[in-house]
Amino acid sequence: MNQKQAKNVKEIFIIFYFCFTSFLTVKTFQFVDIQHFEIKGNELFSKETFINNSSLTFPKRLIFINTKLIENELKDNLSLKNVTVRRNLIPFGLKILVKTRRPVAYGEKILKGKKISGFIDENGFFIEDQYTDEKNLSIVSTRVFGYKKKFRKALSEIFSYQKNSQLELISISYSQNGFLTLEEKKLKKILLGFDPNLIKTQLKTISNIKNQLKGNIILNKIEKIDLTNPSEPKIKVFKP
Repeated sequence: MNQKQAKNVKEIFIIFYFCFTSFLTVKTFQFVDIQHFEIKGNELFSKETFINNSSLTFPKRLIFINTKLIENELKDNLSLKNVTVRRNLIPFGLKILVKTRRPVAYGEKILKGKKISGFIDENGFFIEDQYTDEKNLSIVSTRVFGYKKKFRKALSEIFSYQKNSQLELISISYSQNGFLTLEEKKLKKILLGFDPNLIKTQLKTISNIKNQLKGNIILNKIEKIDLTNPSEPKIKVFKP
């Protein structure tokens, strides 16, 4: 290739590059409308659900859509495990990739005086029932009552421990003032109290008690176990 040919190729490349970048710049300033909005990863959510649970408004110029803000809003408002919002130029539009949470327990919470039913995932997040995939419900057996966001960490620790132990929890209940009570299949009612810092020790104590009483007739006579002070467990049995 001689110098003249090389110069021509360079000029063509510059023209192409200029046209392409101009095309992309124009695209970024185009308006996105609801028909340019695509959801991937889950069929439970409609476009309207995402719009109503975020600051998304249409029409809006693509370049001015704050993807990180929308991701955080949707994760928080819809209890999603992960959300990725992408601005696409080719094809033009907005794409939202969704990953839902897997429920491990039924749940109930009170919001503005109204009882709301749903599910809880292994990390203690509440999922409203309309946003739960029914195919994941076959493993759900435990019930959580009195759910609040501040109980997430404690619930996560309980679910994690139950997964790797012989505990068979029927229910996890929080009173209005936050007192925690468990119901276990063999050990019946277990009082844990108010202190979430004791959860790990209390769970280990529950397992130890269950293992020690395995095969013992007293196991069938237990009424409740008080572990509010795990160093001094108190077992109450039914009197004949």
